[in-house]
Amino acid sequence: MKHQLFIILFLVSSQFIFGTDPDTLRIKNDDLKINAHRITEPVKIDGKLDESLWDGIEGISSFIQLTPDEGAAPTQKTEVKVAYDDDAIYIAARMYDTSPDSIISRLSRRDVWLNSDEFAVGFDPYHDKRSGYFFGVNSAGTLIDGVLFNDTGFDDSWDGVWEGSANIDSIGWTVEMRIPFSQMKFYASGPNIWGINFRRNIARNNEEDFLVFIPKTESSFVSHFAELVGMSDISPPLQIELLPYITGKAEYIKPDDGNPFNDGSNYLPGAGLDLKMGIGSGLTLNGTINPDFGQVEIDPAVINLTDIETFFPEKRPFFIEGSSIFNFGKGGATNYWGFNWSNPQFFYSRRIGREPQGSVPSSDYVDYPEGTHILGAAKLTGKIGGSWNFGTVQSLTKREFARIQNNGVQSNAEVEPLAYYGVIRTEKEFDEGSQGLGILSTLALRDFKDQRLKDQFNASSLSVGLDGWTFLDSSRTWVLAGWTGMSRLTGNNQRLIDLQKSSRHYFQRPDASQVAVDSNATSLTGFAGRFVLNKQKGNFFVNSAFGFITPSFDVNDLGFFYRSDVINMHVGARYNWTIPTSFYRQLILMLATFRSYDFGGNITSEGLFHYGGYEFLNYYNLNWNLGFSPETMNSTRTRGGPLTLNPSQLYGSIFLRTDNRNDWILNFYTNMFQNGFSEFWSFGFGIEIRPAPNISISFDPGLENNHDYSQYIGAYDDPLATETFGKRYVFGELNQKTYSASIRLNWTFSPTLSLQLYVQPLISTGKYVKYKELKTPGTYDFINYGEDGSTFDDENYIADPDGDGPAPEISIGNNDFNFISLRGNAVLRWEYLPGSVIFFVWTQSRADVEGSGDIGFGKSINNLVDLTPDNIFMVKFTYWFSM
Repeated sequence: MKHQLFIILFLVSSQFIFGTDPDTLRIKNDDLKINAHRITEPVKIDGKLDESLWDGIEGISSFIQLTPDEGAAPTQKTEVKVAYDDDAIYIAARMYDTSPDSIISRLSRRDVWLNSDEFAVGFDPYHDKRSGYFFGVNSAGTLIDGVLFNDTGFDDSWDGVWEGSANIDSIGWTVEMRIPFSQMKFYASGPNIWGINFRRNIARNNEEDFLVFIPKTESSFVSHFAELVGMSDISPPLQIELLPYITGKAEYIKPDDGNPFNDGSNYLPGAGLDLKMGIGSGLTLNGTINPDFGQVEIDPAVINLTDIETFFPEKRPFFIEGSSIFNFGKGGATNYWGFNWSNPQFFYSRRIGREPQGSVPSSDYVDYPEGTHILGAAKLTGKIGGSWNFGTVQSLTKREFARIQNNGVQSNAEVEPLAYYGVIRTEKEFDEGSQGLGILSTLALRDFKDQRLKDQFNASSLSVGLDGWTFLDSSRTWVLAGWTGMSRLTGNNQRLIDLQKSSRHYFQRPDASQVAVDSNATSLTGFAGRFVLNKQKGNFFVNSAFGFITPSFDVNDLGFFYRSDVINMHVGARYNWTIPTSFYRQLILMLATFRSYDFGGNITSEGLFHYGGYEFLNYYNLNWNLGFSPETMNSTRTRGGPLTLNPSQLYGSIFLRTDNRNDWILNFYTNMFQNGFSEFWSFGFGIEIRPAPNISISFDPGLENNHDYSQYIGAYDDPLATETFGKRYVFGELNQKTYSASIRLNWTFSPTLSLQLYVQPLISTGKYVKYKELKTPGTYDFINYGEDGSTFDDENYIADPDGDGPAPEISIGNNDFNFISLRGNAVLRWEYLPGSVIFFVWTQSRADVEGSGDIGFGKSINNLVDLTPDNIFMVKFTYWFSM
């Protein structure tokens, strides 16, 4: 407790220790009014600015540097002009450059951010000072776009249908953009007033210039945009966009001997229709019939020996586009630190269309579906009534069956019931974002034909959350934000028993006073919340939080979370030195203290954490962190058994990256952890080479070494084990080595034609030694089998806890492993017309596992090469048109 009191005293006094910067840098140009000029002549979007209409429009050129010399005049002049007609808004930008041969012009596929000369515009069409859109073009012609939200947030998953082009000439380079009004939402009013800002990147200088200058010590962006005036007689058009598609898929999967469901090949055609339609001036409806929700990019292979689920991000366009509207509990504050706190995600869209979860009856062969078909889905997002943000997703998934064969007889077994998934999100902002209040609710309902599945699925799940924020002062320096929510699951007795005993809850813990398994339960209701108090303006930043998740809380049906039964808190501070000196360009130092309890009052984590970031004068970047945790209690190591002790531990990491302006970029990282018994370290490096402006090759190998003194094996009933509540909790010392790499090739032939290659080899070997059992609850003491009167058969992996005594033998089995995997895919993407794309995709995977932890690296590589791969080929054709 003494170290926590010291940290709190340090944080309170830090404002005086560091003092406050003179802060002579102020927001500038936010009071500008930019005139948009109505035009009647057509504009050819070729980036050349050779139409005479541009000559009669006054340019804007009062840009200011944000980096590297904050607040200074730009090193090169920029001039921007704005025009509009009945259908679109036009941007013309001249980026003067005294050394045009030094312009960095790197070509990539759409929405890939490279260190290249670039120009972008941000709009706030609602003029709500909170949200908007951005559109960018780099000097090679790559398009970048997305949405702005929560004043400082952005999301580039949104793709509009618009035109942009760039051209390099003898005095610099130029950009032209045509952005249809149909791609943005705004009010149909008399004189339209929008927010607007411009940004220019000069890559060789690592320079960012903005029209509206907002110092790094501010925590705002959209709220300070200049005003775009002069547009009249415009309104958001009622437009319907249709995107029909057809697909062809060929699978060549290695069959098992005698498998009647797989002869080694399978051909799957498909077709469907996506629809997008504006509703009024604020809402957009996205609908889909027989959607293709397959993802083009594969998930990486992982080795998971824990009791928690691996999180994979969403990659399907229907769900990621506009997904920021469903952000929950993230408004107002610009940073949400968490130390041993995993924020529950109420809506995790990968639950929709997931791989079926039901089991099949005993059988010889199984043809199990890869995913759950989505019969239909609709998404409605946007604004209602000016200050209400709104979003909803409604979907219906198909009842799925596996084909099985047992003793030569084939039949079907239901493995996923018919299901409805729905989410509704609304949020209202007050006083131009000074306060906000929102609600999010999710609902899942299932219909079972096979009563067997009632033991394996929730019948229904409901979650409701309330979030909001309020700034505590007129300068918006201090903010109080947070959320609270509840969940309710229903199902039959067996389903609820299994749920209570699952790794998210462990109600069966024999020494836990706060939980117990209720075998008569048919529902489970829980609550959670998180509240933060931040100082987020200026060089000195303070972040504090308190959160709780009751033991019965569970949103995993349509959301994602790791653990319940948590009370967590922290307080931390960070100081940013943003003005370059003769030693650094930027320096960040952070220190925090944290603690977690369970609802039984046990301290399950606490410690000190330090983070630092240092940008060298040559633009190399160094980041590091260090942490210390004293002894605490562990309520999950025995996976439903009694408490154990966490020994005190040290951990840290270092990351170094070279200047990203170069045609080659190197990075290096290392991580370490040790507690006197277990230790973990990893290191790796990455290299990215750009042999040409349109080609990028990266290679990121890594090595992990994990010595886990207490890797869980299993729990075995024994009434003689009275010290450990009638069970023996068996562990092993695991020596694990993992070799992995990510290899990528990005070859962009034009702004609309690109090729991506991705390969991920993975080799992980694990060997167990010194099998043991927990000796005494609440400690980190173990009985090693083969010692203290116990015996262990090394050949058959059989332990006898008391040798010739009455305790039954334990058949542990061989847990050693050697897992090898190689996954990769190639994606050729051609946007042959705006919004219309053809994909050609090839995916290959090969994997195997052996029960030996001794196979060497070279032998594993040879085995990997010798494996017969699974190959999948797919072509997808889409055609966009509007009505």
